[in-house]
Amino acid sequence: MTWHETLTAVDRVRAHTHVDVQSRLDADLERRLAGYADASPDRIGARLQELDREWDIERYLEANAASLAAAGIVAGGLFSRRLLLLPLAVMLFLLQHAVQGWCPPLALFRRRGVRTRREIDLERYALKVLRGDLGDQQLAGQQRVDSLLAAAARD
Repeated sequence: MTWHETLTAVDRVRAHTHVDVQSRLDADLERRLAGYADASPDRIGARLQELDREWDIERYLEANAASLAAAGIVAGGLFSRRLLLLPLAVMLFLLQHAVQGWCPPLALFRRRGVRTRREIDLERYALKVLRGDLGDQQLAGQQRVDSLLAAAARD
């Protein structure tokens, strides 16, 4: 099983992401890691700090839902009670995501490159391996990124 399949098997968002979008996100990850294969520990550390600040798909969906629901409530109170259907729809989408791992805004955010927490953590783990943080699991910079990702996806 490839690292792509391993990660998709345990990540509902990945499983519901269009195959072309998921392929692009995975290729972007592989390119980024290949660029760090021979990087200095300081450069890898800077990337790890960036990853600490990166919002995952759940955070985007929660912020989007809260914003739209609040706007719908305000608009419903000021203009028309029918606009209260917006917060209802938003909450139903959020419930759908909680139950199924999919909702309509998910596709939009994924196309924009928003990653799951597991995808971000996979990159973090791979960078730590490249930097040598994990002791005897350290991989040489020349080792193929696929091997590194396969090991990280299993952990």
